[in-house]
Amino acid sequence: MSAPRETDLYPPVKAFLEDQGYVVKSEVGPADVMALRGAEPPVIVELKTGFSLTLFHQCLARLAVAEDVYMAVPRQTGKRFLKALKDNTALARRLGLGLITVRLSDGLVEVHCDPGPYAPRKSARKSGRLLREFARRQGDPNDGGQTRAGLVTAYRQDALKLAVYLFEAGASKGAMVARETGVTPATRMMRDNHYGWFEKVDKGIYGLTPTGAEAVQTAGRLLGSD
Repeated sequence: MSAPRETDLYPPVKAFLEDQGYVVKSEVGPADVMALRGAEPPVIVELKTGFSLTLFHQCLARLAVAEDVYMAVPRQTGKRFLKALKDNTALARRLGLGLITVRLSDGLVEVHCDPGPYAPRKSARKSGRLLREFARRQGDPNDGGQTRAGLVTAYRQDALKLAVYLFEAGASKGAMVARETGVTPATRMMRDNHYGWFEKVDKGIYGLTPTGAEAVQTAGRLLGSD
């Protein structure tokens, strides 16, 4: 199957708009598609074969001549496209743009968002989680911009506190570890063993694995000390 062209998008987009009572013409000035319905303001659609920064720039430029501006791209299959569609729909909403996909196999046109003012919804849960992580984090152990791999979180710092205690005191009861380190969920963290640092040696008693002992060697920087 040959690669889609922008011109392949025009017939289904034109038919979609005409079904809603619009008169549609292509290549009017800088606009790929322009539609008028009675005395209503014009609708502009920019056609592209895929998402790109250029597409967003073009649509933003069209807002100088029309309030209702849509971007249209071919609908594709696969998780990668669905992720791109979700992300670009969110970006389009934030910029006050509309987004349309066209399934070229049968001409199905889907409107994923319409142009309009954007009012982001705040998540109290996510905001609270972010603030709690900031408050619990000791020092500033990460380099800004680094990848998620190896990122030092407050959870990792707490796990290292447990590892350091076990390294020095030997296998201990979870309640004792929690009391001495100040890490309240110590027993649960050692039981979950997210990093492979802990091992259960008896009922309620945990010790350190060789991997955990190795982690302790670099605990100084990871715990935020100088």
